[in-house]
Amino acid sequence: AGLNGVISGDNVSIVTSSATGAFATKIVENGKTVTVSGLSLSGGDAANYTLAGFTTTANITAKQLTATNISAENKEYNQQLNATLNLGSAALDGVISGDAVSIVTSSATGAFGSKTVANGKTVTVSGLSLSGGDAANYTLAGFTTTANITAKQLTATNITAANKEYDRGLTAVLSLGSAGLNGVISGDIVSIVTSSATGAFTTKIVENGKTVTVSGLSLSGGDAANYTLAGFTTTANITAKQV
Repeated sequence: AGLNGVISGDNVSIVTSSATGAFATKIVENGKTVTVSGLSLSGGDAANYTLAGFTTTANITAKQLTATNISAENKEYNQQLNATLNLGSAALDGVISGDAVSIVTSSATGAFGSKTVANGKTVTVSGLSLSGGDAANYTLAGFTTTANITAKQLTATNITAANKEYDRGLTAVLSLGSAGLNGVISGDIVSIVTSSATGAFTTKIVENGKTVTVSGLSLSGGDAANYTLAGFTTTANITAKQV
């Protein structure tokens, strides 16, 4: 800080120890007038001078707030990015006491970063806004949360087991040539793999309509990781062995 206008040879200096600055209003704006008070003069010739009022300019920028208490629900894989949000308890962190500011969630939407199955996936929340008499003095930070996309369950189709004569064993012969899948979302690349499939009767005894449990089925294809295959059973008969 210095002085402009002191006559050469005079002993005058500015005193800033009590100086304060005040914006004219509290609201957010650029190039706002700041009035400086508390400046004074000292020195042997100070009494011969007076100090003009002084103003400068500065900006008041918006205070950033963060949303709280917003979560996203886990969902089953559906080839989409949309996430369902829980917004009923949404609130704000950082509002200065006495200011009227609230969060508006009516247009809020959530989106996963990718459609694939994974736990703890980032969900980006868009469409949040602020309302209230002091809302213009605040800005709302971007908000993310996490949720899981779980695998969609598929069921095998067109697998049958052949009837057999009692042989004291549990093995069932399967017909796998027409095996297919039910539940694949259109456009996804997923197929059933039957090369390791085996069938087993629950018991070895003679009976009609016996349960045959099929094991060793799996999935392949570019989107297979987004699916899981339900356990599969069929039925067949064990007939009496003639002696």
